[in-house]
Amino acid sequence: MEHAIHMGYRCMNQTMRKNWRLLALMLLLGWGSLAYAQVVGTVTNLSGVLTARHPDGSVRVMGSKSEVLQGDTLITQANTYARVKFMDDGEIVLRPASELVVKSYLYDAEKPEKNNVAMGLVKGGLRAVTGLIGKRNHDAVSFDTPTATIGIRGTHFGALFCQNDCGGVPTPSGAMPANGLYVDVAQGAVVLTNNGGQQVFQAGQFGYVANLNTPPVIVPPTQGVPVTMPQSISRNSPNPQSIGSARVNACMVQ
Repeated sequence: MEHAIHMGYRCMNQTMRKNWRLLALMLLLGWGSLAYAQVVGTVTNLSGVLTARHPDGSVRVMGSKSEVLQGDTLITQANTYARVKFMDDGEIVLRPASELVVKSYLYDAEKPEKNNVAMGLVKGGLRAVTGLIGKRNHDAVSFDTPTATIGIRGTHFGALFCQNDCGGVPTPSGAMPANGLYVDVAQGAVVLTNNGGQQVFQAGQFGYVANLNTPPVIVPPTQGVPVTMPQSISRNSPNPQSIGSARVNACMVQ
């Protein structure tokens, strides 16, 4: 009898330990997901279909005023333009058929040394205006692309990554852009860095990077590819430095 009771207590203890382990694992996973669930931005303008793929693989269809979470991959479908305003007043407009990963967007007005913005342009193109994080510390903001990392210097710039998918992009020559990364700077400056070297691009300049091992180069306007956006995507902003402003020629529809 005593042996049976002892065995029963041991089985209960083992079960309780397993349950505690399971509970601890669930809490750990929950806390990890909460870290990524932080709201970092809002969709302010949208024409077409925009989806957000979360780190766990789930996907949701976005609409105007939808919240963007840290860790989201924003995906625009064909003919879709999407504008996002982030917590530090930085803004990004995505071109059709683009993918942008919001790797990190940490903003603390009281502790600027902890601020950090890390984006990943997987495909397609964007225009971006630096928010408060980049104005306080330009080293805290970076955009990774397949061919180079883009650093900012208080900036309004465009970036376009072509991979046999830029046939509809307008160019000064009318020809389809070659594969690689194109940048244009409307305000401030950007610095492109990869295995081949580093190059700074000032306002009014155009840049090109063929691949990860080829150094970034400045190209003349006749060879540059300005990343253009429709005015309708940003009509709600009175700021002349905003994305799509009529004062920034690179944002005008060609």
